[in-house]
Amino acid sequence: MSSTLPVVERFHSLQGEGAHSGRSAFFIRLASCNVQCSWCDTKNSWSKHVSQEESIIQLSEETIKARSEGASFVVITGGEPLHHNLEPLCDSIRKATATKNQMALPIHLETSGVDPLSGSPNWITLSPKRHAPPRIALIKACQELKVVIHDKEDLVFAEHIAKQTKKMKGPLLFLQPGWNNEQGLTLAFEYVKSNPQWRLSMQTHKWLKIR
Repeated sequence: MSSTLPVVERFHSLQGEGAHSGRSAFFIRLASCNVQCSWCDTKNSWSKHVSQEESIIQLSEETIKARSEGASFVVITGGEPLHHNLEPLCDSIRKATATKNQMALPIHLETSGVDPLSGSPNWITLSPKRHAPPRIALIKACQELKVVIHDKEDLVFAEHIAKQTKKMKGPLLFLQPGWNNEQGLTLAFEYVKSNPQWRLSMQTHKWLKIR
């Protein structure tokens, strides 16, 4: 297994979206993405070759530091993080952050779901895309389903994916308007207002002008 991963950036901030919005978190953004959404705000993460290979041990040590400064969980994002085998990174973070007095720092994964799951994260945020549908295993495994809304077809897609989730205790359901997309905002707002099983997710970090 590789002892390094291509890292675009890592930083300690607040989670800006979804179920854990507003919480202190340490972000590790991995490079490489074949999904390549036209509205993506991190297109710099698409290519694996513009990033720097970073030691998994170093990333784990930085996670320890972030926890000491208040991070309540670590977010592995991208790019598309599941283009990589996340087992070594997740194992290293768990071993590094577990102490006699504290459980290991929870690991959250943000993914489009196009690749097999690895790393056994504590929380999976699935953000599926119409042009690159997710694997059914990721739909079943996620704790949070977050669909970006630009037009009516995205609402149809969101319901299609939601119906495939586990039935008894399914994931939290979020609609997130595309940034600066008035149609998406109106559609998501009105749909959530009329369909209480869904919640509205806003990109609060952009409003706050933070990473």
